[in-house]
Order: sequence, then C-alpha cells, then structure tokens
Amino acid sequence: MTEPQTRDTAQAPAAAQPLLFQPLTLRGLTVRNRIVVSPMSQYSAVDGAPTDWHLVHLGKFAMGGAGIVFCEETSVSERSRKTYDCPGIYTDAQAKAWRRVTDFVRGQGAAAAIQLGHAGRKVATRAPWDGFSPLGPADAEQGRPPWAGLAPSPIAFKEGAMTPREMDRDDIRNVIQAHVDAAKRSLDAGFDICEVHGAHGYIIQQFLSPITNHRTDGYGGDIEGRMRFALELVEAVRAAWPADRPLFFRGSCVDGRGGIWNMDDTVVLAGRLKERGVDMFDCSSGGIDGPLTLHVVPRVPGYHVPFARRIRAEVGIPTMAVGLITQARQAEGYLEAGDCDLIALAREMMWNPNWPAHAAKELGMARPHELLPRPYAWWLQKREETLELSARTQHDERPVA
Repeated sequence: MTEPQTRDTAQAPAAAQPLLFQPLTLRGLTVRNRIVVSPMSQYSAVDGAPTDWHLVHLGKFAMGGAGIVFCEETSVSERSRKTYDCPGIYTDAQAKAWRRVTDFVRGQGAAAAIQLGHAGRKVATRAPWDGFSPLGPADAEQGRPPWAGLAPSPIAFKEGAMTPREMDRDDIRNVIQAHVDAAKRSLDAGFDICEVHGAHGYIIQQFLSPITNHRTDGYGGDIEGRMRFALELVEAVRAAWPADRPLFFRGSCVDGRGGIWNMDDTVVLAGRLKERGVDMFDCSSGGIDGPLTLHVVPRVPGYHVPFARRIRAEVGIPTMAVGLITQARQAEGYLEAGDCDLIALAREMMWNPNWPAHAAKELGMARPHELLPRPYAWWLQKREETLELSARTQHDERPVA
C-alpha cells in the first residue's frame, strides 16, 4: 500500500521537529503528522451520499495540513441511520461519491479515514439543532416516516421514540455482515483508515452496557457475553479490511450512569481488540442515554486524555485523544508525556481549518506555511519575507540617539 500523496516541503528532519509534526507509521500507512480531524456529523447527505458540502468541508482540513482527515460517522445500512440526512456506504453509488472526496483529501497529502456506524436503537430522529427529537406523524406526512431500529434489547432510547426490535442471531449476523460490506466499499471509495464506531450509545455500546443489554443468551450477561458482539464484528471487519491498512476502534470509555461501564471494563475491551488486530483505540465517553448525554466527564481541556494514557500504558495499544484540545503546546505536551499517539480536533478545526500550520508556527517550525498547498504557501511566505524586510528597513532608518 502506498502512503497518501504528499506535497513537496522543506521541513527540518523529523528528529528536529516537534512530536506533533513527526510522521507515524501504522501497518503500511505513514501519515505526515499526528494531527487528526475527528469525525463531525454534518447531516447534509442526499440519499446517503456525500455532496459538494462534504468535499469542501473535508477538503479544507486536508489543505490545512492535518495528517488524517475523518469523514463523519457513516452508516453501514439504510436502517442504521440516525436521520434521513446521514451519509452511508451501503450502496455502490455512495462509495463512488465518497471517492471524489477521498481523492481530493489524499491529493492534499492527508490520509482519508472513514468511521463506520450503526445507530441501533438511536434511529429515526431529527438533526441535533432540532433536539434529536424522534420522528413522528408530522414527519411521515412530509414523506419522512420513522422506522424502528435494532438493538440487543427492546428498550427505546428516549420518550416518544419507537421501541427497537430485539436482535436475534440472524440480525446479529446481518449487522456484522453490513459492517464487512461497508468496509469493502470503503476500500473501493479510497479510504486509507477504517474505524469501527463503538461509542456514543450506538449499537456496539448498546451491547456492551448493561443499561441497554438485558439479554440472557451468549450476547448478554457478564462482560464476556456483552463484549461478544463487538469482538465478532471487529474480527470480521479486520478480516475484510486489507492487512496493510490500519483499523481503529472508537469507544466510550465510561458510559456515564454510575460507572456501570467503566475504565476497568474498557481496559479489558481494549486488550481484546488489540488481540484482534485493532491498531488504534480512539477514546471518547458517554452517549448511552441519548445523543445529547455525552457530557459525562467534566468538560475541561483534554478531558479524554487520562483515558488514552491509561489504555496506552496498561494495554500497550496506541491511542488517540480528543476533547477541548485547542492549543499547540497543549497538544505537544500530551505527546511529550506519552499520553497518546494521535491528537484529534473537531470543533477547533471548524473554527480554524489551518490550525496545523498555526500550530507549526507556534512550536517554532521553520517555514510553517509549507504545510499549506503551494498556491497558498508561496504567497504567504512572500508576505512573511516582505514583513521581515519592512521591519529591518524601519530599524535601519531609525535615527541614532
């Protein structure tokens, strides 16, 4: 497997660079730096396919110098969508539409990453700016009727939502196969990295948490039973995803209701995932009680970093940290301390898509503009040289006291 196409740069040798800008090799993929654009749901797909919005939204992050650019959570089946406007990769047409995006991202030197998701019981809702409220009769009259999800146990995720169907063995096999098929289409779509979404209260976490898993068969009960679905699914995806390409897993390290799923459980899960070929544990939290209940950890800068640190130390698997990481020296400090291997940003990238270039300047890298495309870098470097010349000229013309 070849690494993503890269732009010509004149950066210092890797050993002289800040850790944030040193390359990282995972299997057969080398990413140019440790900066990751985390998945950000946009609710802007049409018939499950990405649009011009996704091309521009994701393309600008690759232009800004990030090492890995994740598209948003992408549904593995029509039934697994949260909303009618969520993207998917369950048809060949959708895969083809994604290829336009990944070609551009890779062409700017970033690795393109997909996050495969299945909402389970948390389906048939409106967008977050409409409160993630369940679809109802008014939506049906407008041609958007609600649909029932699948889940380990028949427990609705909030009042007014349809009760999901309790999954039987055939459903379990079908959902696993949907992930396998999605992984294969992701390869055709040009993605370098595949991530299985096991967090935020979606179907994998619904199996993991005793809050939502009341089964008495081999997929419920103790932690071994509740992990079974996740492990079988990851095994199947790993087998379908090329051996030279990395597989990530996103997990909610704590579920947020009295520690019913806690860090001790996550450490066990991470170890089992490592044994099955997962290359990176992407640390998050919460979501089991509904889409807006992710705030189960105090929202302080780097609030998921302690999870990443413990998993990395105890399991020996690389980790990715996200959560109010906004400053270059903050990010560099986590890497220097050995807390994690990748630094992920989401809303900060929305605010400043060129964050990597600004971080490079703050960390003292020579010619930080060269993280940007040449049509930007050349002009910005010329401006820098003009400003430096102007400052020297003004200094030389200063009268002698």
